[in-house]
Amino acid sequence: MKNISAIICVYNEEKTIKDVVLSVSKTSIVNEIIVVNDGSTDNTEKIIKELKQNIDITDIHFEKNKGKGYTMAVGVENATNEIIAFIDADQTVIISGYIDQMINPLLKKESDMVLGYTTVNILSKDVNPLKILTGERALYKKDIYPILDKMKESRFGIEILLYFYFISNGKTIKLIRLVGLKHKDKYKKVSFTKATTNYINEGWEIAYTAMKNYDLMLKTVQKLISNKTKI
Repeated sequence: MKNISAIICVYNEEKTIKDVVLSVSKTSIVNEIIVVNDGSTDNTEKIIKELKQNIDITDIHFEKNKGKGYTMAVGVENATNEIIAFIDADQTVIISGYIDQMINPLLKKESDMVLGYTTVNILSKDVNPLKILTGERALYKKDIYPILDKMKESRFGIEILLYFYFISNGKTIKLIRLVGLKHKDKYKKVSFTKATTNYINEGWEIAYTAMKNYDLMLKTVQKLISNKTKI
């Protein structure tokens, strides 16, 4: 069994971060936990430091918010293991074994990156049209080390950047539905106006990252059209 580094990037998640860290700490395949606090203004930092008293955690705290892509890249820079599992900090319902579900395809050489997505129920159907933007994912550190600088600049465009990078380089991506895992909706975290603004800003960051990496986007489209890459 290879060693696994779990990276948890967090911003103002005082209500969920404790349960998320505790659940990861009980996962036998994870032997390193890195928590990157992206300039939280609530009690997140205090909770992380309290957890560190009883759990072996590498905690990194930024004074100001630097964006999701930056925190993920810093987490990778501090990871000592070859396999990385990115874990969202806003999980509200945590299922047993979901990290194993993401790691196993890597260990079996079935894929280069595994995306663990969740769904919402609309008209009695479980759907998620944005599976590739999921926060839960597992991959080999060596595969993203070449683009750490790009990751730091991507903010919420990080997921689309990783998608373009992997597909354009002929790497495989496996999608796995993590049945039962749930996250906290932005509209339940902050006011309606602020949540809507956050969603709009994230959309712009995704679009900006896509255009900034136009070469990768073009190669990705070409790969998908030619059916040389299986997802």
